[in-house]
Amino acid sequence: QVHLVESGGGLVQAGGSLRLSCAASGRTFSSYTMGWFRQAPGKAREFVATISGSGANTYYADSVKGRFTASRDNAKEMGYLQMNSLRLEDTAVYYCALRFSVAIGATFHTADEYNFWGQGTQVTVSS
Repeated sequence: QVHLVESGGGLVQAGGSLRLSCAASGRTFSSYTMGWFRQAPGKAREFVATISGSGANTYYADSVKGRFTASRDNAKEMGYLQMNSLRLEDTAVYYCALRFSVAIGATFHTADEYNFWGQGTQVTVSS
């Protein structure tokens, strides 16, 4: 079983930055692709970013491209989501997720493809 814990959420003004962290335990972290998703009140969970197990490949939703950066430190079993130029519409609960992949360069873009989820961390962007 894989256990994930997100941290780093909070309240920030529009235009500001936050860095989310995701601590993983329970398996060989580098064998898992990490995804970041978010869910705003009354809306479906949406894909934000993904990073392959090796860290070599990333992919972003168009809405965050150029503003958010996913990274990971496999030695520390940590994943990160650096969020810059935050907008009001970025307000949501953010989740990290993992999915095992034999191909360490693989990325996955839909929630159904992920097996393990954290509890989420709230990000609120104010005007």
